[in-house]
Amino acid sequence: MPIFSEATAQTISSAVRHQVRTATVRDDLVGWVMAGRKRLMAPAGEIQFAAGRVFLIPRLTQWDMLNEPPAGGRYEARIINFAPALVARFHQRFGQFAATPALQGCAGAEVDEEFAATFGHAFKALQGEAAVESLAPSVSAALREHRAFEVLLLLAERGLVFSPGGELSWAERVRRLVAQRPQAPWTLAEVAQAFHLSASSLQRRLAEESASFSQCMREVRLETAMALLQDPELQVSEVAARCGYDSHSRFSAAFRERFGFAPSHLRP
Repeated sequence: MPIFSEATAQTISSAVRHQVRTATVRDDLVGWVMAGRKRLMAPAGEIQFAAGRVFLIPRLTQWDMLNEPPAGGRYEARIINFAPALVARFHQRFGQFAATPALQGCAGAEVDEEFAATFGHAFKALQGEAAVESLAPSVSAALREHRAFEVLLLLAERGLVFSPGGELSWAERVRRLVAQRPQAPWTLAEVAQAFHLSASSLQRRLAEESASFSQCMREVRLETAMALLQDPELQVSEVAARCGYDSHSRFSAAFRERFGFAPSHLRP
């Protein structure tokens, strides 16, 4: 996984139909379906996005997600994630959108020439650090933020605005820290120290949110695994190692318990 950034880009690709139940979207997300179809299910109903459509999902919302490849092909979507701090800075810089109602649920948009160009420039700049350095060594952090702002600005001018949000919960802070290195053997004491807290204080604050350190660790590692498994270049064993599992069987069991199917299901 690349080092955590306030805006990241990833291609999701899968040759098999798969559903992820109660998936929590951690960051505001903009996705472009390149092939196949994406379905988002919630108590209020279902929304479908065919190839050529854009979907926007606000952070900290939950969905049942279904990715369907076309006959004989692969489902593919290009995703850009925007962390809360970056969205907050966007609102500080572009205050003219303060009166625009923020997205409360999933929204869709068409791809036109302007969007394709803006999204494409941002996607290339925001891919993982290694990819950026190999493809465009001159892309700076400032330019990557500028590219991210371009996408948010284009959408905002079309009435699609993410909420500036508020203070993150302690569970979300822990998840974001662990997500920087999901393979690391994090301890409660180490994470607490990063927040200038004692282990008991952090444990108490998580408990007040009906969360626990081990629960946060597990969520991050399995959510990271789901994203990595949709990269056809990675073997299941490599994904397990990148997510902190030294046992293939324990990884498979934990993944199956969370998502309802084995990691190998995504490897036809």
